[in-house]
Amino acid sequence: MTEITRADVCAAAIADAFAEDGEIFGSPMGMLPTLGARLARLTSNPDLVLSDGESLFLGGVPPLGAKADVVEGWIPFPKVFDVVAYGKRHVMMGATQIDVHGNQNISAIGPFDQPKRQLLGVRGAPGNTVNNRTSYWVPRHSSRVFVEQVDIVSGVGPKRAREAGHAASRFNDIHRIVTNLAVLDVKGPDDTLRLRSVHPGVTVDEVLAASGCAIHVDGDVPTTRTPTTEELVLVREVLDPRSLRHREVPEPVTEARA
Repeated sequence: MTEITRADVCAAAIADAFAEDGEIFGSPMGMLPTLGARLARLTSNPDLVLSDGESLFLGGVPPLGAKADVVEGWIPFPKVFDVVAYGKRHVMMGATQIDVHGNQNISAIGPFDQPKRQLLGVRGAPGNTVNNRTSYWVPRHSSRVFVEQVDIVSGVGPKRAREAGHAASRFNDIHRIVTNLAVLDVKGPDDTLRLRSVHPGVTVDEVLAASGCAIHVDGDVPTTRTPTTEELVLVREVLDPRSLRHREVPEPVTEARA
């Protein structure tokens, strides 16, 4: 029997977020997003363009933590902003807070004029969300992350973008939110959070109880698919042979396959 862990399921769910992008610059931020994007490059979307996160376009698909094995181009940091402005890019960021309308906060916790905790600052989140397809990865789904209203808007959700006008809403595309419990989007009523699937071993009630805001449930919610045998081999033997993914999602086995 082949044991499938929650981290394996999350990697496949992230790969699915990039699956239909075609030839576009994939910009995953963090370990699991990088693993998922590289898995997509090797399976569902071979046209996905990936970089090493610094200055090189990858020709090959190296394991997590390894240097580029094959280089097919150069993208120094200033050039990234050209791609951000041009729009042919799908970024997957983290999120300290996400609210019911898909706004994201990575800047600070507490009032804007006197926050309780300073975080990263808005960084590239505003430009990403008004110019590029944007997804989020949340390794710990909790009521502290999913809130009614973010303290500070870093990444712009579709409703706020629409209210800001055509320039902000034209390319706004909050695509997926993958967590350690479920997959969501912002296709609920009035551009609100919607539950797309729950991971194996997780119930809808558990996801709702772990959230600090309303999440729309549209009928029967399917179970997030488990990785194929091919994907499991790629994840375990090629992309993450050191099992770094389990440091981020340490949950136990969710399913076994013969």
